[in-house]
Amino acid sequence: MKRIIQVLLASLVVFALAACGSSTSGGEKTEKLVVGASNVPHAEILEEAKPLLKEKGIELEIVKFQDYILPNKSLYEKEIDANYFQHIPYLTQQVKDNPKYKFENAGAVHLEPMGVYSKRHKSLKDIPNGGKVILSNSIAEHGRILSIFEAEGLIKLKEGKGYEAQISDIVENPKNLEFVADIDPGLLTKAYENDEGDAIVINTNYAIDADLNPKKDSIALEGSESPFANIITVREGDKDKKSIKTLLEVLHSKEITDFIDKEYKGSVLAVKE
Repeated sequence: MKRIIQVLLASLVVFALAACGSSTSGGEKTEKLVVGASNVPHAEILEEAKPLLKEKGIELEIVKFQDYILPNKSLYEKEIDANYFQHIPYLTQQVKDNPKYKFENAGAVHLEPMGVYSKRHKSLKDIPNGGKVILSNSIAEHGRILSIFEAEGLIKLKEGKGYEAQISDIVENPKNLEFVADIDPGLLTKAYENDEGDAIVINTNYAIDADLNPKKDSIALEGSESPFANIITVREGDKDKKSIKTLLEVLHSKEITDFIDKEYKGSVLAVKE
């Protein structure tokens, strides 16, 4: 009986050790990587990358977020290893507002062209005098949005401001457009559905999530020359980790760039590095 018990205990130890880690087909132990992401397209892209990462020894866990605040908070609190939802100007503003955030850009993955939507008009030039334009309360986005209106000739911004411009930097506004910037980005699609303004500027991830097609449904769309590519963000010192470098390698692979091109049909543009 004593011998049987010893054999059973030894078996349990072996089983417990095996349960502590998994292996690739080549017998190598896999490493777990937890990445926070917006639902669309970020989490969808990561889902497509999962099997490719597994082949390279990375077990990817995706944590989905509905807003733009919690992903960085979770990264700071070490609940996740990286996040994938933001562009560099937004990250810069977040770090400025939260000095405790010690983050860095591990690499760009894709661009989501910002779109302008309207239930009332078919083009920006159709917006009447005194028209109401609704944009998000994300200050880091304002210069990007205003640049679309400047490119269409509706306003003129203070020279040299460019993507860093704010509403106060509008120096010419012939139609006296009213720019309202007090809505959370996640609520912009609701403002559009409720027809609350002549034009509503919506981030592409929220637009796609609301079944809007940026290329077909927007009345104006940001150009591909935009510097607002979405990035993988990590804590300082982590971007050279093997798991993070492997993640970027897979996200830049032909399989993933082809998936992005096919799945989003130009509404999301892969950054090919």
